[in-house]
Amino acid sequence: MRNVLITGAIKRLGKEVAEHMAAKGFSIALHYNSSKKEALELQAKLMDLYPTQKFKIFQCDLGNELELEQFTDKVMNFFDKLDVLINNASVFDPGIIRETDVKLYNLQMDVNLKAPFVLSRDFVLNNKKGIIVNFLDTRITGYSNSHAAYSISKVGLAHLTKMMALECGPNIRVNGIAPGATLPPEGKGDEYLKNLAEKTPMKIPGGVKPILQSLDYILDNENLTGQILYCDGGEQLL
Repeated sequence: MRNVLITGAIKRLGKEVAEHMAAKGFSIALHYNSSKKEALELQAKLMDLYPTQKFKIFQCDLGNELELEQFTDKVMNFFDKLDVLINNASVFDPGIIRETDVKLYNLQMDVNLKAPFVLSRDFVLNNKKGIIVNFLDTRITGYSNSHAAYSISKVGLAHLTKMMALECGPNIRVNGIAPGATLPPEGKGDEYLKNLAEKTPMKIPGGVKPILQSLDYILDNENLTGQILYCDGGEQLL
């Protein structure tokens, strides 16, 4: 049985990834922060669909250093080993540089960069072989300052992806996926994504499917490490 830890596994893209990995036969450590009701619902759904696999929910505030440092131990106490770590959880708060206070800056860095750093470190220390997948953002190639601290945190995570790939091979492969606009924000519909997609070379919203296809490619290609796959319709070229 293969085991995967997915951070931010309960809502939006994380939930799509969790359901996809479950369908591929993985047992899953489902991380959540505050969405316990939704976590229990997803756990029950997956247990019903895949009764021979294990699905365990784990609560952790990834911005809390004490909880973060203890988190992998809690997961490893339930699962004998982890085969895959998917660093999906993130916070996405707006603010140009001049509007960004220390609290906002620290939150983006703690959740989007420090947490993947610590969890990836602990994954390597506890497992002799495996795969790490970091969810990035097509913003890492540009200089838009609308979400300054967030964008900087994702640039750091992209650099960490390559640094870890160099350090941890051949037994641990580390790659990243950089989506563009994938799911509409709360209160927005598909038209929102279509308008954004019009500015890209492909001119169509990619949605979740290309991201899951990229994830499969990373999992299956045993010679792939240190790579970032852009699922953005060519937005990174702009």
